[in-house]
Order: sequence, then C-alpha cells, then structure tokens
Amino acid sequence: MNRIPLADVVKWLQAAGEPSRLRLLALCTEGALSVSDLAQALRQSEPRVSRHLKILSEGGLIVRMRQGQWVHYRVADQAEAASFVRGLLAQLDRSDPVLLRDRTAARAAAAPRTERAAHGAESRLGRAIAGFITASGLSEPRGAVLVIGVSHPELLECAARASPRCTAVAPSRRAAQAARAFAERRGLSCRILEGAGVELLGDADMVRLGEAFAAVLVDSSAGEEAFARTLQRARGLLAPGGRLWVFERYESLEGSRERVVEHPLARLRRLLGDASLVCERLSPLEADGEHVLAAVARPLVVAAAAEAGAAGPAA
Repeated sequence: MNRIPLADVVKWLQAAGEPSRLRLLALCTEGALSVSDLAQALRQSEPRVSRHLKILSEGGLIVRMRQGQWVHYRVADQAEAASFVRGLLAQLDRSDPVLLRDRTAARAAAAPRTERAAHGAESRLGRAIAGFITASGLSEPRGAVLVIGVSHPELLECAARASPRCTAVAPSRRAAQAARAFAERRGLSCRILEGAGVELLGDADMVRLGEAFAAVLVDSSAGEEAFARTLQRARGLLAPGGRLWVFERYESLEGSRERVVEHPLARLRRLLGDASLVCERLSPLEADGEHVLAAVARPLVVAAAAEAGAAGPAA
C-alpha cells in the first residue's frame, strides 16, 4: 500500500471539506459533467459552481477535460487522489435525499447533450483530424487499430474504416453509449470499451484488449500528466512496426510550472521523446476557434532500425 504525504492528504481534505464541493465530487464520479450540468444539479449559479470546481481542480481531486466542443469535469486520473476520493465517498449514504436529488438533476441536465452526441457530434475540427489521418497513411486496411478517447467521431470512423479489427476506449459510460450509437448509425464495426483512460487500464483490461495494435490513435486527454502516462501505455500496445497518432488540444500543452515556458509544439515533441517515440509528422489543426496539435510517431527502436537500414552497410 502506497503511503501518501501529509501535505497531499491535507490538501485533499481542504478541497473536499465543504458541503457543495463534496456533492460536486460525488457527481463527478458518475461521469463527465459540464459546469451547466453541475449548476443545475446543485441549484446554484454557474460562477459559484465554477469557483468550487476550481478549488477541487487545484486540490488535485478532479480534472477538466474537453470532449469535442464541451468542457467537462471528472474525478482525477492520479491513482492516489482517485483512491482518496473513492474512500471518502464510500463513507456517504448514497440513498441520502440530497445526493439522490443531485444525481437525478444532473442526469436530466446532461440528457439533451447526450442525445445530440448519440446522433454524432461531427465538427469541422473533426473533419480536419480525419483529413490528417488519411493523409498520413491510415487509409488502407491493416492490422488491429486502437482508439483512445472518442471526442471526435470522425476519428473513430477513420479507424473503423481502416481496419475490421477496431477497438475504442471511451472515458465514461455516457461517452461509450454515444460512440456505440454513432458507430451503429454509420454501419461501423468497432468494439467500444469503457475506461477512465488507457493509462489506468489494469491487467484485466489489457486482456480485454487482447492484442498488439498496428496503429493507436489518441484523441485528447486530461492534462499533461495523464497525457504522458497515456503515451507510455500506448507505446507498449503497439505491434512491431506500429505507429501512433496523437491529437492533443493546444491549450492543454501551453501551461508550465517551470520558469521557462515551453512552446506547445516543442512540448509535444519532448513528451513523445520521453515516451521513447520519434515524431514523424507534427501539424497544428484549427477550425471554428478550436486548436489541436496532430502528430504521428513510431517507437524509437523501430525508428533507429529503419534509419540504419536506409543508410546501408558500412563501407
């Protein structure tokens, strides 16, 4: 059992130790919800709820994530923080009238958006992503393909059209339901699993995935730490000769805790390098005010071998 520093526990207790924030934390375990959803559930103003969410986020208990054009909040990916949240909420009576009312109201608030998502929330940015995928070589039938995240249905469609063995990991039950509805409507053959993130998948989940993949596509993540873990896990899922496609929101790579601010393009290259991946292609994509960095990479060992082969035998 991992021992948690006193400072972290105090920080988490301070963040969660307020009635509204504890209710918000309980709702965020139900799935990814927007500020509007949460404000309606708690019957509070959006600015007030946003302040509570900021405290929970700064305390490391929840993360802000973007799915297509919507911003949602869910429980943090970091293992110790997630374990703390589960242990704290396990002490609550889930049949408490206040918590029951919150859950019912949150589901009702999110229902219209869920319905729209179920019919496929295609976008200009999604089409730009699909164009990048096609132009960079994922257009012909190949081995198994894995999609991590389903923010853009066009990406899922590209993967399913490229391979009859397509698997997608959705970040929540709601996202998985929307992805399945989209796949059915488009006539796509794709297995869709539910998981908080591929970096958190356990051994049983890996058995469910069942194979190495010729291509892995990462459709945004929640913050740099989760993104770095996702890259590490995704690299391990690649079959020999496999390639990785990455689509990460520009703003998620802008922040820095260091004194020297790193440009998002340089940061993405570095994060790929830290995961022993060589960036083959890197391109910014923009549509309707949304900005994404798109990259194609391959494992460092494979890249080095390919370069050695191209150089030919030494004289």
